Amino acid sequence: MTAKILDGEKIAKQIQTEIRAALQKRISQGLRVPGLATILIGDNPASKIYVTKKIEACQELGMVSKYHELPNTITENELLDLIKKLNEDKNIDGILIQLPLPTHINTFHVIENIRPDKDVDGFHPYNVGRLANGNPLLRSCTPKGIITLLDRSNIHNLAGMNAVIVGASNIVGKPMALEFLNLGCTVTVCHNLTKDVADYVKKADILVSAAGSSNLIKGEWIKDGAIVIDVGMNKLADGRLVGDIDFEGAKKKA
Repeated sequence: MTAKILDGEKIAKQIQTEIRAALQKRISQGLRVPGLATILIGDNPASKIYVTKKIEACQELGMVSKYHELPNTITENELLDLIKKLNEDKNIDGILIQLPLPTHINTFHVIENIRPDKDVDGFHPYNVGRLANGNPLLRSCTPKGIITLLDRSNIHNLAGMNAVIVGASNIVGKPMALEFLNLGCTVTVCHNLTKDVADYVKKADILVSAAGSSNLIKGEWIKDGAIVIDVGMNKLADGRLVGDIDFEGAKKKA
């Protein structure tokens, strides 16, 4: 079979058009334009790409974007002081701290200091707990984006399907498992201690890979007709960005 490619760019443009219209309606009603604060610490290339995309999206939509680029040497207390100011800033509705943070900063402590209603990444324990209870408010962005991608691609009725997630991070793997559980899937999460990942992948009706390892998953492992989402972003020596999954092999079956 030939793959049906899920067109994320097309769907993103549709959503951006809807958001732009909603913003114009707010402005016409005399309401304030929403604002997002992004924080990047250090010079991780992949993190820089993610943050730049978020800033560009805000600017294209006409939203307020406040960018804070900080050195690796910043202390945890200095970072917490900035978060406190953004929590209190009435013009900022969302706070996004690009992970990973330097090793001398306690990531969990930092996330817990973001106001839950401004935690647009959905990482605060309050928001994770609501997702686990099946009554989410702010949800982890990448898993929520995947659910939106499936929904707008007319892929519904996932209940009863075998969903396999490769990668068990707090950013994608764990909240993705909760999203699929809430939709009635049977969920398996593979990680770096999993024995024979291929065996699990071969049984997947839905496969999401977020391991961050190029060519980790071979095309021949993919079940015929499976739904495959590759979240991995890996920069090769020649500068190319690739995912975790052998795309050429997977597209013959997925």
